[in-house]
Parts: sequence; C-alpha cells; structure tokens
Amino acid sequence: MDTTLATFEKDVIEASALAPVLVDFWAPWCGPCKTLGPLLEKLEAEYAGKWKLVKVNVDENQELAAHFQVRSIPHVVAFVDQQAVDQFIGMLSEGQLREFLDRLVPDSAQAARQAAQQALAEGRREDAYEALQAALAFDPGMEDARMDLIELLLADNRVDEAHKEVELLSPKTTQGIDPRFNALKTRLDALDAAADLPPTDALEARVAGHPEDLEARFDLASALIARRKYADALEHLLEIVKRDRTFREDIGRKTMLSVFDLASHQPQLVSEWRRKLSATLN
Repeated sequence: MDTTLATFEKDVIEASALAPVLVDFWAPWCGPCKTLGPLLEKLEAEYAGKWKLVKVNVDENQELAAHFQVRSIPHVVAFVDQQAVDQFIGMLSEGQLREFLDRLVPDSAQAARQAAQQALAEGRREDAYEALQAALAFDPGMEDARMDLIELLLADNRVDEAHKEVELLSPKTTQGIDPRFNALKTRLDALDAAADLPPTDALEARVAGHPEDLEARFDLASALIARRKYADALEHLLEIVKRDRTFREDIGRKTMLSVFDLASHQPQLVSEWRRKLSATLN
C-alpha cells in the first residue's frame, strides 16, 4: 500500500493499533530500494497479516520525509500501538529483516487475543469469541485468553460453557491467589447459587425480618452479584463482616474483594466500598 500525507493517519497510525506497520521510505531512483522493497513485500505475504507494509515515495511526499527526518533511503520506520518504536536505514539481509520483524510481531496466540479485545471494543461479540478460540487453539495454556473467554461467556449468561472452560485452567490459576480468577469464580458461584435460590424479594424479606441471619444475607448478596447489582451486594457483605468475621471463614470480606475486581469498571464504587471495608476492619 502506498500512502500520502493525507492518508498517513489512517493507513499507518490507526492501522498500527491492530498490527505492526512498517513504513518504507523509498524513491524510484534508489538502487537499494529496488532490492529491499520486493523483499519486504515477500515477507509481508509470508507473515500473512501479522504486520502491514506501507510505502512512501519521498519524491512525492517530501513533507512526510522531512517529518521523519529521512535523509538517506531506504529508511524503514516501524509503528506499534500508534507509536514509532523502531527503524533502520539502508539494506538488511533477509535474516536480519526477520529478526527485526520478530521483535515487533506478537506470536499468533497473542495476536488473536488482541484481535478479540479489538472486536469487543467495537461491539463484535461473535468475532471476539472466534478470536479467543483461535488464541486458545494456538496456545491452549494461555490462561489470560481463557479467562477472557470465561468472562465473555459469563457476561452472556452462558454458564455451562464457562464451567467447562474453568475446568481447563491450570491448578496454578484455580488453586492460587489470582485475583482475576477469584473474581470470575465469585460471579460463577453467584450464578450457580442464584439458580437454586428463592426470588430476590423473598430473600430481602428474610433479611429484613431476621437481620442476624447471615446465611440469608449471603444468599441475597449472591443473587445480587449474579444480577451485577454490586453496590447492593457489597452492602450486605459488609454487614456480614461487621456482624461476624468468622462466618464461613470470613466469606464476607473475601467476597467483597472479589466483587471489587468484578466492578473494576466502576472505580468510584470500588473506592467507596474499599474505604468502608477498611474503616470496618480498623
């Protein structure tokens, strides 16, 4: 692809948010450019979408060349995540080019995970599912991608499928202190519990009639977590902490910490309830 000053933002800067972009500054009269250009095109085809080649004819785009201080060609500048991150001037061998590219290009699993994140940001949920499944096909042990998938499944209430993915996580994740997994497990447990619990209004009536019934209060908190009503759930969990830290091995406090991770997209709410928990504990 050839670019100009008018299209550089779209062709290079915006595109580099999805995959690395190499900008080849060249000119028709440049001998080494005639060797490097076809070699870059060959490698771009071989890497099959993992990076993108964009060419700038310096004779026709002197303002762009001046902006990037191009004084000798060929001059190649690499962009990643909308930033110029590396460059080289002159010819490189094919082996040196591969080394240069491999420093920029994420592995296939990571690239697929990034594609999933981009798809989610754009509201393309089915594309996100496909990209995460591709990431896990490339690397079944990629725990972050599997937790991305579990998170997406839970958001879509596909609980049975989420359980199956949890079973594929390593013991290091499920039996350790990974805060992200603990948050996902809290929501998964809440959804499981909610399926067998009485209606929320019945639980609220039980708690109102018997404020000391911590089991009922925890059931209500679980139902609220399943419905993503985190502030209401935190209110009942904090009450459990206040009334009995030993109840079910301090489950009130532990669950609050997991809810903080679940509600990380609501920083003001999390900050408020962290202060309340801290004040209660101290």
